[in-house]
Amino acid sequence: MNAEKNESWVVYLMTIHKQPNGMNAVCEQSEWEAMELARPGYHTLVRSGIANEGEAERLARGTSGDGRKSGYVKKVS
Repeated sequence: MNAEKNESWVVYLMTIHKQPNGMNAVCEQSEWEAMELARPGYHTLVRSGIANEGEAERLARGTSGDGRKSGYVKKVS
């Protein structure tokens, strides 16, 4: 039997060697807790308790990948 699990998601700032700004990443809450247990404070939690992976991905991505603004008009010569 497969039990459906209600997992929450987190967005965190991943520490990357020789890159001072790092990058946003997403994982399940349980994975975050395991990473924190292994290396406390190494990565920075941005937000936790996110209901689904899609929402977490959008938050992590920010405006990156957004489409053009609706007011864009191409000039025709």
